[in-house]
Amino acid sequence: MIKKNFFLLLFLITFQINYSQSLELSVYSEISIITCGPGEELYEAFGHSAFRIKDPVLNLDLIYNYGMFDFNAPNFYGNFVKGKLLYKLARYPFHHFLKSYNKDKRWVKEQVLDLTQEQKKIFFSYLENNSLPQNANYYYDPYFDNCATRMVSVTKDVLGKKVTFDGKHLIKSLSYRELMNREMPWNTWGSFGINLALGSKLDAKADEIGVTYLPDYVIKSFQNAIIYKNNQPRKLVKKELFILDFKEKKQKELFLNPLLIFTIITLFGLFITYKDYKNNKRTIWLDFTIFFVSGVLGAIITFLWFFTNHSTTPNNFNFLWAFAPNLFIAFFLLKKGQQKLIKNYLYLLLLFLILIPFIWLSKIQQLPISILPILVLLMVRYFYLLKLLTFKK
Repeated sequence: MIKKNFFLLLFLITFQINYSQSLELSVYSEISIITCGPGEELYEAFGHSAFRIKDPVLNLDLIYNYGMFDFNAPNFYGNFVKGKLLYKLARYPFHHFLKSYNKDKRWVKEQVLDLTQEQKKIFFSYLENNSLPQNANYYYDPYFDNCATRMVSVTKDVLGKKVTFDGKHLIKSLSYRELMNREMPWNTWGSFGINLALGSKLDAKADEIGVTYLPDYVIKSFQNAIIYKNNQPRKLVKKELFILDFKEKKQKELFLNPLLIFTIITLFGLFITYKDYKNNKRTIWLDFTIFFVSGVLGAIITFLWFFTNHSTTPNNFNFLWAFAPNLFIAFFLLKKGQQKLIKNYLYLLLLFLILIPFIWLSKIQQLPISILPILVLLMVRYFYLLKLLTFKK
């Protein structure tokens, strides 16, 4: 029975491949860019893009989705953490794709491309070949090679010099991070986590192609794209329509947001520091907590920087406040002695904190806005500890 099922599956796959290769699109066929609105979850915050090929004569209506991955793949979570995000192109009926967005009440927009019959044929052949099991997988990068950027890169591969994408739709040059932060509320845990984990590469300016890592800019890029027919420039998109026209969803901002929590922590820490100053003492558990937690965050930043393949985690200046060695210094602070070592270390930490405004204002890297209260707490506490160790007899 197992053998029969295996050979049946093999037959169906072979039949599908041979069948698709023998198809000839009719003059009524359409190649479209499908863009979907954002959802409420973090992983849905930017929306989604895919190709659609439709031919009423052949009763063909397929989606080519570069955003598929397999949770059950070997070592999926380990590879995810390391940055080895193996995604694949999946080809399946469009109505299945649309069903999930209709259920979630997320808008879906279609842009039909103005192509010759020969270009449609090449497009179809390209996507069919790319969807074969041996070609479907690729290493996903959320900013430089994702389901949205593939809309432009595949179109350029297929049409070559006959198509141009320019930056006329860009009001001003923004960085990858600035574009990302426009898509999600800044005062959410998702925004805090992403901006904490990703380094200065995300602060590079995105050009007319770079912006297309966001589906919203895929729409704008195709709206302004030009295709040359008989050496005459024409709009690449000949028709736009909403297939599903729901109101755009926004990520929910929780009451217990990062800024509120960090402000409460800072006020509490400043109050204890004031009491310590009045009593000329040191609250050991507070210092241990500050150094230990900032050290753990620093260790995570260091791991993502040096030990993963994520393209945007290196050169992360959040290490200036979340410093990995704090993890070890936390235990030194539990016991007496090593006063000179701790003093010199505090000078280093204060220097790092002084550098942060210059890094931030010069736009070398924008740090999470919600950490501002924490930076105040660290500055005050480090300065107090330095003063206490300096004047302690």
